[in-house]
Amino acid sequence: MLPAEIQRIVLLIGLAATGYLLILAWNEDAQEARTTDYYSAEPEIAGIESARNAIPTERSQPTDAVNDDIPAMPLPSNDLQPQSTTTEPYSADRLITVTTPSIKMWIDLEGGDVVRVLLPKFPVQIDDPDIPFVLLDQGQQRIYVAQSGLIGADGTDSNGERPLFSSERTSYVLDQDELEVVLRADVAGNPVEKIFRFRADDYLVDVEYRVVNNKTSPFEAGMFAQIKRDRLPPTLQESFFLAPQPFYGGATTTLENRYEKLEFDDIDEQSVGFTQQGGWIAFLQHYFLSAWVPPVNEQNRFEASRSRDGNYLYRTIGQAKQIAPGDQGVWQAGFYAGPKDQIRLEQIAPYLNMTVDYGFLWWIAEPLFKFLNYFHTVTGNWGMAIILLTLLVKGALYWVSAKGYRSMANMRRVAPAMKRIQERYANDREKLSREMMALYKKEGANPLGSCLPMLLPMPIFLALYWVLLESVELRQAPFLFWINDLSAMDPYFILPLLMGASTYLMQALNPQVGDPMQVKIMKMMPIMFTVLFLFFPAGLVLYWLVNNLLSIAQQTFVYRQVEKERATSK
Repeated sequence: MLPAEIQRIVLLIGLAATGYLLILAWNEDAQEARTTDYYSAEPEIAGIESARNAIPTERSQPTDAVNDDIPAMPLPSNDLQPQSTTTEPYSADRLITVTTPSIKMWIDLEGGDVVRVLLPKFPVQIDDPDIPFVLLDQGQQRIYVAQSGLIGADGTDSNGERPLFSSERTSYVLDQDELEVVLRADVAGNPVEKIFRFRADDYLVDVEYRVVNNKTSPFEAGMFAQIKRDRLPPTLQESFFLAPQPFYGGATTTLENRYEKLEFDDIDEQSVGFTQQGGWIAFLQHYFLSAWVPPVNEQNRFEASRSRDGNYLYRTIGQAKQIAPGDQGVWQAGFYAGPKDQIRLEQIAPYLNMTVDYGFLWWIAEPLFKFLNYFHTVTGNWGMAIILLTLLVKGALYWVSAKGYRSMANMRRVAPAMKRIQERYANDREKLSREMMALYKKEGANPLGSCLPMLLPMPIFLALYWVLLESVELRQAPFLFWINDLSAMDPYFILPLLMGASTYLMQALNPQVGDPMQVKIMKMMPIMFTVLFLFFPAGLVLYWLVNNLLSIAQQTFVYRQVEKERATSK
C-alpha cells in the first residue's frame, strides 16, 4: 500500500487534471454557445420593426405627442422632452445593399436609414472567416441603426414624416476607388437627393443631402444625424474573469473634455445637450464603434437621451440653412462604422482616436502601443512583438530592478540570523524590532527594497492589459502553435500554467522572512496568480511569462554577482 503522503499527491494530481479538463470543456462549450446564439439563422430584414419613429420633432413646448425619433431644430436649452414612438413593418422592396471590400450595408429607402452593417474583414471566429462580424442590425430583439435627415421649417423629415426614396438598383458593389449611391425623392415639389459615398478599404461613408428649391420662397432646413441603440450588450462582447471590462456605451467630445463617456445610467437620470463647433458623437463597444461626424467648421447641437421605448438616441443637429428660390442646398456629415483604428480615427476628427480607451494609464499605454506596432512591422508577428516589447521594458528598468535584487540578496544572506532573532525575542515585540533594525543596518539590508522589482512592472502591466484589450490590431492575432488569438484566453491554458511555474520559481529565489503565516500566504500566491491568469488574454500572459523569465535570469545574475563581491572583500 502506498504511503499516505504519496496518496495525497496522487489525489491532488488527479483532481487538478480533472479540473483542467472540465475548464477546457466549459470553455469550448461556452464559445460554441455564443456563436450559435449569435448566428442561429440567416439575418431576416423583412418583417422587422422600422426605426422611422426615432427622428426628433419640435421641442418648444412639452407634449406627450412628441415623436422622439425625429428631432426638431434645437432651441437654446439643454432639456430634452419625453418622447414616444410607433412602429411600422419593413417591406423587403424598401431595402438596398451596398458591398465594398470593407463593409456590407443595408439601407432602408424610407428615410435612407442604415439598418445593417457587416464587417467582412473581421470574422466572428478566427476558425470560420466566412461569418462576418455584425455591427449595426435591426430585428425583433435588437435595434442598432444610423439615421439622418433634414428637419426644420421645410425639412423632408419634419413632423414625423420620412421621405420614401427610390434607387436605380437594389444592390451596389464597389469595383473601383469610389462608389456613389444616389437615392432620389420628390418632397413638396422639391427634388431631393440623398447620396452615400463609399471608398475602397475605408469605413467612413460620406452622407450628403442635395435639395433644389422650386418654391418661390426660401427653403429652410438643417441636417440631423443620429445613432439609435438598445441597451443589450453584443452577444459576443468579450470579457475576462476578475478583470476590467471594455467600455460599452456612447461617447462624445466637448470643449471641457476631449473624450467624454455617455453612459446609459447617466442618460437615464438626465438627458445631455450642448452646442459646439465641429465635434462628433459615437457609440462604442469592444474593438468597434459607429460615429457621426458633422462638418468641422459648423456649429452643431449634440444630444443624448432615452426614448420611451427604452432605446438610446445619440444625435447631432446642424444649423439651419436658407436656400433661395431656384438654388440648390447641400448638407453633409460623415458616418463611420468599423474598427477602432487609431490612425484612421485621428484623421477623421480631433480626439476621435480617444475612443480607443486605455484608461487612466493612457500616457503609458499609448507609447507602449507605438513600440508594439513598430516591433510588429519588423517581425510580422504580434506575439514576437510582445516579447520584444517585454525586453525593451525590462531593459529600461534594469538598473532599478538590479538595486532591488541586491537588497533581496542581502535579505537572503541575513535570513538565518533574522530567524534566530525572531526565535529569541518571540515574546518581546519591542526588543525584536530593535534587534532586527540593528541587523539590517549592520548588513546593509533593506526589506522594502525587495518590493521594488515587484511594484515597478505593475503600471506597465496594467497599461499593456488595456493595449491588448482595446487595440483591434491584436484581435484574432496569432502567435505560435496553439495560440491563434492573443486577445483571447489560451485555449489549453498552457501559458498560464507556465506563468504560474515561473512565479513559483521566482518566489523560491526570494528571501523567506516574516512570520510563518506570511510565508504560507506568499507560497499560495503562485496558485492564486495561475487561477487568475487562466482567464486573461494570452498576449498578456505571454508578457508576464517572459517578464518572469527575464526577472529570474537577472535575479540569478545579481545574486551571483553579490556573492562574488562579498567573497572578494573577505
